[in-house]
Amino acid sequence: MSTLKRYRKKTGALIKAVQLNLETAGFTYEKWGGTQQCKPKDWLVDNAGDVYTIDADVFKRTYRHVAGGQYEKSTTILAELADHDGSIKTKEGVTHYKAGDYLVYNERDRKDGYAVTAERFDDMYELVEDID
Repeated sequence: MSTLKRYRKKTGALIKAVQLNLETAGFTYEKWGGTQQCKPKDWLVDNAGDVYTIDADVFKRTYRHVAGGQYEKSTTILAELADHDGSIKTKEGVTHYKAGDYLVYNERDRKDGYAVTAERFDDMYELVEDID
């Protein structure tokens, strides 16, 4: 993999989200080449037309409420360019990626990660600093 770098969401890059405060055991859905698992209290997110779920604890730690059902990423992320095809285990399931996509992490230990296509990543994030 390439060098880990710190990025932040571009100004105005808001998401729409609602917490699933329902009596449910959760549900599964197919996305990113694998089966994803939504748990009770997770968040259902619409990120510029890309709809998925985010773990409740991760959402609480990394997003802040702006207005109505709009939220913005309040923390920076760490990311590296994938140099080969592969998959990454996420809190929701498994995401498959291609060489040239970005592996994104909420923590430096690379445990809370996910993958984003390069085009989508470039639309959403801006570089803060190289850290490795």
